[in-house]
Amino acid sequence: MSRATLILANKSIRDRAKHWVDIAEDGTRVEFKKPQRTLDQNARMWAMLTDIARQVEWSHGKMSADDWKLVFLDALDRETRVTFSLDGKGLVVLTQSSSDLSKEEMSNMIELMLAFGAEKGVVFGDHGP
Repeated sequence: MSRATLILANKSIRDRAKHWVDIAEDGTRVEFKKPQRTLDQNARMWAMLTDIARQVEWSHGKMSADDWKLVFLDALDRETRVTFSLDGKGLVVLTQSSSDLSKEEMSNMIELMLAFGAEKGVVFGDHGP
């Protein structure tokens, strides 16, 4: 097995994870992550980003929802790196995808977006509780 993901949801799956640890060859990497953000959280994030993109002008004018997502991800203090573009004429920001956010991190991002929106007078559509 070169790569596998288990979601610890019951005793049977936990037992399988323990077994895989027992039979794994030396040097195998094991990663534990908090539960991933939900589809509802993701849908709410995109609806809110769209509201912000439509209503807020930033330093150089309007930005897309995709651009705003990167701004808010950066504000979460997640690891971000910058490197030169392939042609050496620009910069590329290397950041994690929002799909890798935990439920807690996504909640923090939504709260950040709500606070920013309140400060900028954004009227959010009905995106759930």
